[in-house]
Amino acid sequence: MAGTRDPNHFLSLIKKGNTSSGAAAIGNLALAVIKGVAAFMTGSGAMFASTMHSAADALNQGFVFTGSVLAEKKATRRFPTGFGRVINIFCMVAVIVVTVMAYETIVEGIHLLSHPSHASGFWLNVIVLLLAAFIDGAILFKAMKEVLKESRTEAKGLGIAGAAFRNVGRAAPPTRLVFYEDIVATSGALLALLAVVVMTFTSFHLIDGIVTIAIGCLMVVVAFRVGYDNMVGLIGVAAPKDVEDKIALMIMTDAAVADINQLRILQEGRYYHVEGIIELKPGLSLAEADDIKFMIRDRLLGDPDIADVTLGIIEDNGVRNWTAEG
Repeated sequence: MAGTRDPNHFLSLIKKGNTSSGAAAIGNLALAVIKGVAAFMTGSGAMFASTMHSAADALNQGFVFTGSVLAEKKATRRFPTGFGRVINIFCMVAVIVVTVMAYETIVEGIHLLSHPSHASGFWLNVIVLLLAAFIDGAILFKAMKEVLKESRTEAKGLGIAGAAFRNVGRAAPPTRLVFYEDIVATSGALLALLAVVVMTFTSFHLIDGIVTIAIGCLMVVVAFRVGYDNMVGLIGVAAPKDVEDKIALMIMTDAAVADINQLRILQEGRYYHVEGIIELKPGLSLAEADDIKFMIRDRLLGDPDIADVTLGIIEDNGVRNWTAEG
């Protein structure tokens, strides 16, 4: 039909892209330019390190946003399970960028320890770094809310931060990347601000190199964490236990279901692939059993996080296979 838009149409996919990474890319690009000008004018090594981190963030998050768009493509005959793992590949490339930037930042920090700089433009540095902390903090807060949305968790006020940390593992790979990177970005801006203040009012100029190295090390930690998460995602990882229990409960609530013989839930990107064999109560006709199977399948597919469901049915064997503990 002429009025029906292809689900793989580019504009349709962009609308489904990860909003956290898109907003973070724009915000960090602006910050990288502002910090770069300030670092050039003042000669602050800490500001240079913060500039490098913002530039890495802008590149990564723009790249990851592109990956999140491509990952939303619907399954095709050639790729029947969809494109969910594409985002893991993009995030792995982003990890390489962060690692290179971290190396350059640490090298610059070591150089500053040997040849301490004498930064100028105190108020320019303070204004830029406060602006950076505010923008990165706003992006981090948005990422926290995105974590809660994707993990189907409710929290308000001060509880948002704690809930986000507890559930970040259930968020989509690009949201996790933004979350981790902007923790470093926000703390890096505050550390750089500390270095500028100390250098201005004391003779302890080595703090510039110390803070620069510290920011570089934080970038390494982010690279390792994000790299590990996405390596696991590329291999294929089981869904978290609470997700498995929720899906099992959705199956077991049907009165005709006696037990779950087998259940395997694979996490791919932010979606889940469900495969299982359910045991139905004895005495059902084949037509009735088929109707029950399709009804359960449709119920599971009603969850926006479940991409596909494959179910088999057998008669109850009288042995309890599934418990709440898995």
